[in-house]
Amino acid sequence: MSNTLGIIGFGNIAKAIVTPLLEKKILNPDQVLCLVKSEKSLENIKNTYPYKINIFRVNSSESKLVWDSPVKLLSVKPQQFEDLIEEKFNEKEENIIVSILAGISLKKLEEKFHNHIFVRAVTNIPILVGKGLTGITWGSSISDSQKNFIRKIFSSSSKIYELPEDYLDIFLALTSSSPAIIALIIDSLSDGGLSGGLNKKLSEELVIEMILGTILLLKESNLGTADLKNMVTSPGGTTISALNVLEKRTFRSALIEAIIAARDRSKEFR
Repeated sequence: MSNTLGIIGFGNIAKAIVTPLLEKKILNPDQVLCLVKSEKSLENIKNTYPYKINIFRVNSSESKLVWDSPVKLLSVKPQQFEDLIEEKFNEKEENIIVSILAGISLKKLEEKFHNHIFVRAVTNIPILVGKGLTGITWGSSISDSQKNFIRKIFSSSSKIYELPEDYLDIFLALTSSSPAIIALIIDSLSDGGLSGGLNKKLSEELVIEMILGTILLLKESNLGTADLKNMVTSPGGTTISALNVLEKRTFRSALIEAIIAARDRSKEFR
């Protein structure tokens, strides 16, 4: 299939997906055709984006070129979804929309865009540094060659998980909402260091390095999370004192409830 990629909306996540494709020469800049809403966005991308991609305003005469692309990445803000209009385009082959809009179901996409087949992809903010997690649900009639091309779009910046659509809400909650929770935990732990006499900058650096080291230990060893906890927890020691406070404040339950709340909110967008 053609490697031309149309992009509807070109925010930070879309840039994080597309830039590695250009860096690795999976796509050439002239194969990327992008639509943006405002003249300000258009000029900003033209002036600051390092690759000279084709970029046009929505409803301009050139916007049809984007819709003619056999694969289109839909990456507008979810609140802009209802304002989108499917333009007339070349229908000689099956056209695909790959939506990264949180909570917008395949059914909603089908109701909105009548002349496409669909893929849903849920990705998270670490994609900005090439460490994303992307969950993909294939719509009906997606061929193997089309799947391979779409996998290429995301594999340069994230690890891919292919899932039934019913799992995307919890995938989103666990991978896309949780970075904010992790940021809150880092901020709170570094405030603990601040309370103990360290300055905030040093406290935050120590917490981030500690988390990175802990994650690598878990990933590169055969330790489970319970094993690691037991390794650093001794009777009457400092760690069990800290854990007892968290248990009294129902820290574990609060985290579980937070993930379920994020999942339930995602379901409301369907």
